[in-house]
Amino acid sequence: MSAIAACGNNNQAADGKAVQTGNKAEQTAAASTAPAETGNKPSSAAATRTIAGEFGEVEIPVNPQRVAGIYLEDYLKALGVTPVVQWYHPSWGKQDYLDLDVPEFDISGSIEALLDKNPDLIIADGGVDAAKYEQYSQIAPTYRLPESVLQDSRLILTAVADALGIPEKGKAVLAEYDQKVADGKAALQQALGQEKVAVIRLNVADKTVALFGVKNRFTGVLYNQFGLTPVPMAAEMTEFQSIISEEVIPELDADHIIVFPDNGGWDTAANQEAIQILDGPLWKNLPAVKNGNIYRMERSHWQSGAITANMMKLDDLLKVMVK
Repeated sequence: MSAIAACGNNNQAADGKAVQTGNKAEQTAAASTAPAETGNKPSSAAATRTIAGEFGEVEIPVNPQRVAGIYLEDYLKALGVTPVVQWYHPSWGKQDYLDLDVPEFDISGSIEALLDKNPDLIIADGGVDAAKYEQYSQIAPTYRLPESVLQDSRLILTAVADALGIPEKGKAVLAEYDQKVADGKAALQQALGQEKVAVIRLNVADKTVALFGVKNRFTGVLYNQFGLTPVPMAAEMTEFQSIISEEVIPELDADHIIVFPDNGGWDTAANQEAIQILDGPLWKNLPAVKNGNIYRMERSHWQSGAITANMMKLDDLLKVMVK
């Protein structure tokens, strides 16, 4: 174990994949893609059951009490579960929007910090490969989410709730989420109609602007669940994001622009300087800039595609777009 504890973790957690539309077909799919239970389910708190994850079957507690969710803390919080640690990376920070009062687990360093917290269940997302899964498994039973659920935050929530032994809680959270999305979508469509929306990130260090496409895992939800109309450039993108060169800015043709920095808050000097990019002559001719429809967002939850983050994004949009 000492050798394992000395190993580092350099896996990235969020990959920018798309969030798919939460419709009835997907609700049906959620049941079929949740972790398959292959063992009995005794009532004892110390009992275990067997479920099937991405790397095979794993025996987990029926009623886990000390859970570590590697980059899945958003889902744990939505389900009313406080994790024993919170994912952290020195370059990317952590999911500040969750406001968790738990120790940080630096995934770029030793896993000894996780060992010290004595979890009885570890749930991991797509950032954990087979090698890292083996390391985690020697600390506690580890359930690595199946690849089949990683494209949809609703399916992830269902799988996490099942692994925690609280599937009914998962259904209740999803019902609340679906209602919120339905109400928000109606309000946004009434306010904006077919006006075109672009989501951009300011990459402060290299002074570039990234346009997020409809398949982006963080913000694709705006289009495929919240009903907003993407600018044509974003709608046609097959990649998750694309750096916008200066000569194509006029082609963006956005009526509304949502913008956030790649790191830090808007109160930092670097980010205040970065937003001045939108004062350039080519940007000034865009309808969004002319009409003052530029919305500065907080990067933490806008660079997450999880359930809580999505609801916070929807609240942001309703606040600035619905008068």
